[in-house]
Amino acid sequence: MSQQSEKLAILFADISGSTMLYETLGNALARQMVVRCLAIMSTRLAAHRGTLIKTIGDEIMCTFPSAADALRAACHMQDAVDHGKPGGETPMYVRIGFNFGEVIREGNDVHGDAVNVAARITEVARARQILATQPAVDALPPELRDRARHIRRASIKGRQAQLDLFQIGWRADDGERVRVGIPAYRKPEGHKEQLVLRHRDQQFTVSERSMTATLGRSEACAIVIRDEFVAERHAIVEYQLGKFFVSDRSASGTYVDFSGGETLHILGEDTMLRGSGAILLGRPFSGDPAWIIEFSIHLAPTWA
Repeated sequence: MSQQSEKLAILFADISGSTMLYETLGNALARQMVVRCLAIMSTRLAAHRGTLIKTIGDEIMCTFPSAADALRAACHMQDAVDHGKPGGETPMYVRIGFNFGEVIREGNDVHGDAVNVAARITEVARARQILATQPAVDALPPELRDRARHIRRASIKGRQAQLDLFQIGWRADDGERVRVGIPAYRKPEGHKEQLVLRHRDQQFTVSERSMTATLGRSEACAIVIRDEFVAERHAIVEYQLGKFFVSDRSASGTYVDFSGGETLHILGEDTMLRGSGAILLGRPFSGDPAWIIEFSIHLAPTWA
């Protein structure tokens, strides 16, 4: 089989929380919803010169001749899923990552490091988020580069060096969500904070040193909640450029109660944590403290 080397944009689009859909709705109904969602995304490729390479379970892999085409297609996909409601009354969200670089084309498939990186950054993306690499952003025309905001450096599985990750704005409120990446909104050097999570005898600190904590039923989670309403990996608490976010990865949602009295229910989305409060996975607050995860943010010790 002949091989051909060329530069392309590689994009992966993955349905967030699909495993939980199968667990809660059953195979037949969940599969129908997944197929509808994949079809909505796939039909947006042609308008942006995209090529569907393959479908892998609950995600699609595609290529584009330019990073600009990939960005426009990613935004179109997110918007189409948002308004198309492939899950009916059940919310469905996708996460997208794309990279730009040299690939080896072999038949109808593509291979290479650029492909692997695109797949890895999609894995760390949150629901309804579009992430791009530095090479992809560098390849964008100036009018589209303004839509990319640097959010963090991340360690990617299989690579020693960290990668710069950029969030692509596709919603009207994305400017607010990504502005933590702009220097003017960062805390001054020397005022770094840490977030402490507590549940019964468990405690975990999220900080610049340890940037993520997974919450869920799995024994591999940083905070383990042994409750039937909780998914294996239900939510993730992340440190991003001096701010802390909780991101829901479940089909039932995550509840956040701030000490000031505000309570939020997020489903497939993220919200910024501030001050102190409590997190509850899969069920609303009822006065029963058995499953509550307490959180508090304060200045980190100088040695942390």
